Amino acid sequence: MLDALRGLDVWRRSCRLSVDVYKLVAECREFGFRDQVSRSALSVASNIAEGYEREGHRDRVRFLIVAKGSCAECWTQLLIGIEAGFLDSEKAMPLVRELEEISRMLRGLIARIERTTANG
Repeated sequence: MLDALRGLDVWRRSCRLSVDVYKLVAECREFGFRDQVSRSALSVASNIAEGYEREGHRDRVRFLIVAKGSCAECWTQLLIGIEAGFLDSEKAMPLVRELEEISRMLRGLIARIERTTANG
């Protein structure tokens, strides 16, 4: 399964996003905010990985749905960080857009797995 994971573009992009979020918030003095947004970004890639290590399609989809929820959580936190003045909008908005794209990719992957399961 790890080979399948390595070939998954959404997982690779979510790993890169997590690194980018960590770098973005590294100097943030709002430690609770920094911790929470870092955790939500890390959760996206981590839940994709955990889902791909599960044996059944139902478990895989469940973890992908959790990863999609983490996208929304991180997206929200970045927007709040911008509004609160914790984050530079020019640096954070590309990550917000990437989270939107990753969420769309996850939605498509979930739909594809569900179609395959229904037809198989």
